[in-house]
Amino acid sequence: MKSYDVFLPCYSVGPDCYRAVPRIARRFGTKAVVIGGKTAMAKARGALLDAVEGSGLSVTDFVWYGGNSTYENVEALTENPAVRGADIIFGVGGGRAVDTSKVVCDRLGKPLFAFPTIASNCASCTAIAVIYHQDGTLQEYYTLKTPPDHTFIHTGIIAQAPETLFWAGIGDALSKEPEVLLATRGAEMFHTLLVGAQLSRACGAPLFEYGLQALRDCRAGKVSFALEQVVLDIIVSTGLVSNLTSSSEYYYNSSLAHCFYNSVSLAGKAGAHLHGEIVSFGILCLLACDNRPEELEKYAEFNLSLGLPVCLGDLDLSAEDLPAILEKAPSVTEWKCVPYPMTRERFKNGILRADALGQKLKVQAKARLIL
Repeated sequence: MKSYDVFLPCYSVGPDCYRAVPRIARRFGTKAVVIGGKTAMAKARGALLDAVEGSGLSVTDFVWYGGNSTYENVEALTENPAVRGADIIFGVGGGRAVDTSKVVCDRLGKPLFAFPTIASNCASCTAIAVIYHQDGTLQEYYTLKTPPDHTFIHTGIIAQAPETLFWAGIGDALSKEPEVLLATRGAEMFHTLLVGAQLSRACGAPLFEYGLQALRDCRAGKVSFALEQVVLDIIVSTGLVSNLTSSSEYYYNSSLAHCFYNSVSLAGKAGAHLHGEIVSFGILCLLACDNRPEELEKYAEFNLSLGLPVCLGDLDLSAEDLPAILEKAPSVTEWKCVPYPMTRERFKNGILRADALGQKLKVQAKARLIL
């Protein structure tokens, strides 16, 4: 047996959590530079500057990350004098801003603190960065040794974020349990993977219980118990699972739901639809492919209740788009994250079964409204 390391995320949560920034970050240096999205930095700026005032920790600059997590943007940031001169990097914003910051920190050997301003994925707590080509298509997963050194989850800022991003975040987080349990089925369950797989079982229940109320509270800009539970599920629970089920040597972190998303993206069919939005329909495809009709109906009904996609048409797709999507599928990492040989025919049939059920549920829901 060889030695190995496991690094798990640390986090602070709440509407006043930025107050802890100096106490936690000051050990790493005195000069921090912010890298993030333009809107995100504008929303976090006041609270961040108030938090560090008079603490001996200063924010030296606010630098736009470039708009996408590409290696081109990483290279530009690593050459930026403000970034190079900082002791610490604060990654502020959504998944792509934080992922860009992760790679910059990895290249420069600097500590990273993550400040998610939306709850749309678990990027702020993971040791993976998703890298895209400049045209927006997926390039690869960049594996890091550690997640961010600490994550500050300001629920007040997140509650003010666009409802659609939170909605898509629910769709993305919803995939963690079925994907990890499918990917690990039949695998040799060494300790780290066993813990990750068992923890994935805690990812679905909070979404089913609190998801609808949390979405309503986000719409109202209200910090509530329901919103906090769902935010923590999206960012922390799924992030913990990610760190325990993937490394440079193994990958059980996702499966056919993300295979569907990545295939749609690579085929140039994603359009304006959000990552978690497409993934949420991919969950239905996974359950159909794996022949689990009861769970398929449960997840489809939940998607329908939140307005998440339940059929191809909800994503502006049709059966005519499937050849292009299926052509890309075997090239995707998640194609192999199943306990049996995958074929394009099996994937196609699963997609069509999910689509048929979704269309049926929509007709039934419409009929109930008429009655």
